Amino acid sequence: MAETKTYTEQQNMKYTRKLNELLDILPSFCREYFNSLEYNKQPRTKIAYAMDIKSFFEYLIHQFPKYNQYKVSDFTTKDIEELRGQDISEYLRYVKLYRKDGKEVSNSESAAKRKLCALRRFYAYYYRYEMISSNPTLKVDMPKIHDKAITRLEVNEVAELLDNVDSGNKLTKNQLKQHTKLRCRDVALLTLMLGTGIRVSECVGLDVKDVDFDNDRIKVVRKGGTESFVYFGDEVRDALLEYMDERATIEPAEGHENALFISSKKQRLCVRSVELLVKKYASTVTTVKHITPHKLRSTYGTNLYQESKDIYLVADVLGHKDVNTTRKHYAEIVEENKRQARNIVKLRKD
Repeated sequence: MAETKTYTEQQNMKYTRKLNELLDILPSFCREYFNSLEYNKQPRTKIAYAMDIKSFFEYLIHQFPKYNQYKVSDFTTKDIEELRGQDISEYLRYVKLYRKDGKEVSNSESAAKRKLCALRRFYAYYYRYEMISSNPTLKVDMPKIHDKAITRLEVNEVAELLDNVDSGNKLTKNQLKQHTKLRCRDVALLTLMLGTGIRVSECVGLDVKDVDFDNDRIKVVRKGGTESFVYFGDEVRDALLEYMDERATIEPAEGHENALFISSKKQRLCVRSVELLVKKYASTVTTVKHITPHKLRSTYGTNLYQESKDIYLVADVLGHKDVNTTRKHYAEIVEENKRQARNIVKLRKD
């Protein structure tokens, strides 16, 4: 019997197939660039780069008369070398809002920045190896990203959310039919996410063997492929133990035997399913806040920092490689704590 591949291995295979499909569409000279990324970028990141580069070539075909008869695969290094900085700037202006297949497509500031980053890396490779003589992307300023306030659940909202997951309160009749069957799983999953701050991809990737009750921890695969242990508290432990009893009675579909969280179809839960699950239960608590799995992560990070006042601990627990990433996300709270600390040190005793 063939050994069942881990979730991460299965995902990497899926992304590799998708990248190969994109490389068949892109110009042949692109393969060399993507080969150079083989061991320093994750498969999902390479796909994002390939999609952005493909979109750039499609833009050139539709907007430049000289390329109107081109297919994406027809472009050469000479073609990209001839473009000017103004052409790249016009592309970034275009992607803010355009029509594709009869539908309007819009991109945020962060999406535009990502697209320029992808182009800069792409151009930099061919410029470094002297396959082109100029790099017009360097003449374009990075889009400015405006900070947004952190959307998170308040303490009372977290309690109400978990109560509703447990009881089914405020769910529709149709939702209640599913809730009866999936209550235990949903309580365990959302308690785990709110009690550890793990990413949704890390959550759905968990196998049964990744839960260690002896040490109250789970083993997750972080962004970048590194493995890490995340510790959980008593509330998470209790919810997981109850679900484990139920999980032992479930016979998963072939290929999903190891998965911790199983769908109603007996398969490993996917990211989209968890997104819909969070949306369903969050709507019973707030209709103003747009709550996603990542907002549950922000909720945990906020609570942990408010209790510990240790930004380095928060960065480590959330799996941020750079504490400045954490500091940026929680700058508002860091500033408030600094303000509250202004009278801690006494210069003279009363």
